[in-house]
Amino acid sequence: ELKMLETYWSDHCRHTTFNTEIDDIAWEEGPYKNAIEQAFKSYLSSREYAFGDKEKSITLMDLATINAREISKKGLLEDKEKSDEVNAASIEVEIEVNGKPEQWLLMFKNETHNHPTEIEPFGGASTCLGGGIRDPLSGRAFVYQAMRLTGCGNPHTPWNETLDGKLAQRKITKTAMEGYSSYGYQIGGSTGNVKEFYHDGFVAKRMELGALVAATPKDNVTRGTAEPGDVIILLGGRTGRDGLGAAVGSSKKHTEDSLHKGGTDVQKGNPLIERRIIRLFRRPEASKLIKVCNDFGAGGVSVAIGELADGLHIDLNAVPVKYPGMNGTEIALSESQERMAVVLSSTDVDEFLMYAAQEDCEATIVARVTEEPYVTMVWNDQTVVNISREFINTNGTVKHTKVKVLQPESEYFTKNKYENVFIELKEKLSSLNEGSQADLNMAFDTSVGGGTVFLPYGGSNRLTAIQGMVGKFPVEEGYTNACSVMSFGYNPQISSWSPFHGGYYAVLESLARLTVLGGDPEKARLTFQEYFERLGTDAGKWGKPFQALLGAFLVQKAFDAPSIGGKDSMSGTFEDISVPPTLVSFAVGATTVERVVSPELKKAGNTVIWIHNEMDENHLLNLSKVKENYEKVRDLIKENKVYAAMAVEGGGVIATLSKMALGNGIGVNLINNRCEDWFTSYNADILLEVESEKIWGEDAIVLGHTVDSKVISFNGENLDLDELISIQRGVLNPIFGVNDTLGNAIEKENFVNKAIDTLKTGKRPLVVIPVFFGTHGEYTLKQKFIDAGADVELIIFKDHDIDTYEDMVSDFASFIDKADILALPDGCVYGNEPETGGKFLTMLLKRDEIINSVNRLIDRKGLVLGVGDGFTGLLKAGYFEDELGSAPNSFMSYHVSGRFNHTLSHIKIQTNASPWTCLMKAGDVFTAPVATQMGRFISSDMAHLLANGLVAGRFVGPDGKYGDGIEFNPTGSEAQVESLLSKNGQIFGTISAIDRTGIDLYKNREIYGEHKIFESAVHYFMN
Repeated sequence: ELKMLETYWSDHCRHTTFNTEIDDIAWEEGPYKNAIEQAFKSYLSSREYAFGDKEKSITLMDLATINAREISKKGLLEDKEKSDEVNAASIEVEIEVNGKPEQWLLMFKNETHNHPTEIEPFGGASTCLGGGIRDPLSGRAFVYQAMRLTGCGNPHTPWNETLDGKLAQRKITKTAMEGYSSYGYQIGGSTGNVKEFYHDGFVAKRMELGALVAATPKDNVTRGTAEPGDVIILLGGRTGRDGLGAAVGSSKKHTEDSLHKGGTDVQKGNPLIERRIIRLFRRPEASKLIKVCNDFGAGGVSVAIGELADGLHIDLNAVPVKYPGMNGTEIALSESQERMAVVLSSTDVDEFLMYAAQEDCEATIVARVTEEPYVTMVWNDQTVVNISREFINTNGTVKHTKVKVLQPESEYFTKNKYENVFIELKEKLSSLNEGSQADLNMAFDTSVGGGTVFLPYGGSNRLTAIQGMVGKFPVEEGYTNACSVMSFGYNPQISSWSPFHGGYYAVLESLARLTVLGGDPEKARLTFQEYFERLGTDAGKWGKPFQALLGAFLVQKAFDAPSIGGKDSMSGTFEDISVPPTLVSFAVGATTVERVVSPELKKAGNTVIWIHNEMDENHLLNLSKVKENYEKVRDLIKENKVYAAMAVEGGGVIATLSKMALGNGIGVNLINNRCEDWFTSYNADILLEVESEKIWGEDAIVLGHTVDSKVISFNGENLDLDELISIQRGVLNPIFGVNDTLGNAIEKENFVNKAIDTLKTGKRPLVVIPVFFGTHGEYTLKQKFIDAGADVELIIFKDHDIDTYEDMVSDFASFIDKADILALPDGCVYGNEPETGGKFLTMLLKRDEIINSVNRLIDRKGLVLGVGDGFTGLLKAGYFEDELGSAPNSFMSYHVSGRFNHTLSHIKIQTNASPWTCLMKAGDVFTAPVATQMGRFISSDMAHLLANGLVAGRFVGPDGKYGDGIEFNPTGSEAQVESLLSKNGQIFGTISAIDRTGIDLYKNREIYGEHKIFESAVHYFMN
């Protein structure tokens, strides 16, 4: 045991690739040699200023972080949180909450799970999100939005052309989609944007990249230091054999055997466990007790706990395990996810354990901080590890390498005058990287948490992609207009041609996209993800990340925009195939909902201007002028003078403009004649929809004017937007498309408008919301009831053993007995497999104690609500039958599409003869998200339900009409049923996420009406 663990530590704690010292740099002759050499000289000048020592060894890590050091020395990085904890990049921002200023920490993180996803797509992509969440979560921040960027080979490649030892690209991308989506939905994390890049190099190994933002009030976080006598608690999941050696495995050479022998490298994620930690850390009284925290990733116990203090005594026998038979090495090195190690003062242990028990989160004392600077591990009363901190801090043997900066073999930024612009445009939009990914984005829950400002695809046609994500700060109670903006930049084609230009334009693109969304380029903070081939000892290969970071350095320096976070992966090689040189730049900032703008064209009669940045002979830009342009765009957006804005994408100016047009079907009359520039990847350029070019000034380039007709016009020729829609959607529809034909739409209306008697109690009703293992809608549901005027009490349902479960059943019945309203929130309670969702709730709700309590609630005129999975549980338990708990005549099944789908749905109210709809009237239409895998309502008694006014709401199209297809019936429900009432009208179940609606949300889509379901319920009691 001692030998194995010490060997692991000496390997794992060596300098990483990015800390390898560069001994020599050779420069290949070529057209860009001088430009890259000048960039390197600028770097040397910066490092001398930052470090005060030009003789210091050069490393890739130094090159990646030098801007942050320099900018900090200039006093321009005061917002960066100062802490010894480095769980995620963290900045301090001031936001307004309930009309008062508050200091918050805004954290962001990026992480890849390339190797696990390549060999086990569902688990690898799932744990990519779970692993990313862990880092800011260990910083005690609440993760509220995630972005997913992936790299894939051609998914249309026939199965029989799949390389030996590989999964088919279509299999990988579709299964990885399901894995990431499943984790996000189950944990209740919004996926704000999904983008897949296609390049033949990703056949070597897939890129599975997640980036996310998290936030918390600064006062809720204590940044302390571990001291002798402190206690370390392992929190959350148990330890198994999954993930053993995963960190090392991800850097191994990928071979034909990896697919069959690398299964243990993949962790088994459990989002429901991680959700419990999220809830616990969101409680200020618990969070403030934590002095230091570390999540469990690479190296398991040995690293997660080993990094917390100089001196440690770790009892491996105390570590909770998933099953018996694990030895000390396995316990020490397992990378099982959903675990945290927290350092507490010994005087705070009992209080913290109490909070953990209240959240039903397993917590165990496993280690103590010692005076002696040794990491000691004990297993079965034997010391199996005793390593000095002095040895660990050496970080192993320093590595050395040489770098050779190679030149591109061809040109990329070419200008061509095409004979027919429209033919070229159609060819561009029919290419893999320009095709619409709207169908892919539908597979992810983008509205959970109720803070999504922009959906991934906007406009009435849902076809204009957002170039990042915007989400409101996760204020638990009350209102804020503050939101975060995260964007990305990466072009695999540019990077393959020249890694130097790839890094350069990745940063520029991320800043351009941040700006057009309403962010401030002057206050942008960056984080990088590097992904390259196996470097070995080849100086030319080492030159690729070196060049990419030099290019990124130049833009950071010009904008004073530092990269304060990042991750790297250097294992993207399979046989003679390598991934494209990859540096992805993420830009993050804070703004308000009044200052954000979406890219879909808004209005006919406006002008589209092109903010163009001319390239020099090295295909580089005047960065001071670019910065000036971005700041001017920021100011115009701030002054509400910009209707739509979009950074130019890889297909060029006209392809980007057409994407802006497709969202709302607003045409453009082109008047500009710079056709030779229209299809060049000017990724730093910006298009603006404004009233007049005078807003910009004399140097404005007018591209065209928006028109009512659904065409793009140029030189007397027209191109129909519907044709472009068909072309763009057709590229990836065979891969990610869903069944859009349902049939049998029932159009007959059966409205019931009838006033009901209210209780006139004059007091605020008490709402009881139970939180089960897998619930994720409790926060939004609670806020909705509070906003409506109710009092709310959350009940954590604890069930870790049979005795606890039985006690909770009794307690739950007691809570129902004192409630006026029982509300079951959405979630994925105990998972949806097997036999669909709601099974745990069904079992619980059919208990005699609960049925009796609910009957008493109904008898005293109380109400019951079920949202999403809560509705499914009520339905399966027979709560909509004439006799509570009878065998149900209705059922909730999988969508017709067979997969998870997220969309905005339109619901038409059928009756107001219920306490839940009494402030509305039959025929009202409102918009709400639908985000489920199971929302297809089926009944053997449909005629009875319709005839007796028991169908509360039905899915309709935007015009309020019934029809076929996802636009009209997103789940495929029979008779378009969306919500249901019990015979007495007191029990209400809804498929749609009615708790995720409100002001400031989904601003790039048209929202119809406003439901008053929560207000109706409170009115029923009080008026």
